[in-house]
Amino acid sequence: MELWDYRPDVYDRGQALDLVGYHVQATDGKIGSVDEATYEVGESYVIVDTGPWIFGKKVLLPARLITNIDPQERNVFVSRTKAEIKDAPEFDAAQFKETEYRTRVGDYYGRFPG
Repeated sequence: MELWDYRPDVYDRGQALDLVGYHVQATDGKIGSVDEATYEVGESYVIVDTGPWIFGKKVLLPARLITNIDPQERNVFVSRTKAEIKDAPEFDAAQFKETEYRTRVGDYYGRFPG
């Protein structure tokens, strides 16, 4: 399973959906909103601003974690719990596009089923 690609049954690149501003729902509740999203094959992710939930923290989520998108309600659903997301490697604005950082994030999320 390629963590850095959207699931084909969830996001069709042809629909040109901009996820910025969508609410992000973990399996056990809301965690924040999409601050940035990319749509490149093999390099797709969303950056989530967790707001007051984890004060001042952003998290990087590989696109494959998105299980559903509801454009009417502007929700993105992900396959991880709040705790799993909170314990992820710290978001690093200077290095999040670097291979080493993305490998660390991918290794972390790849440990969980689903």
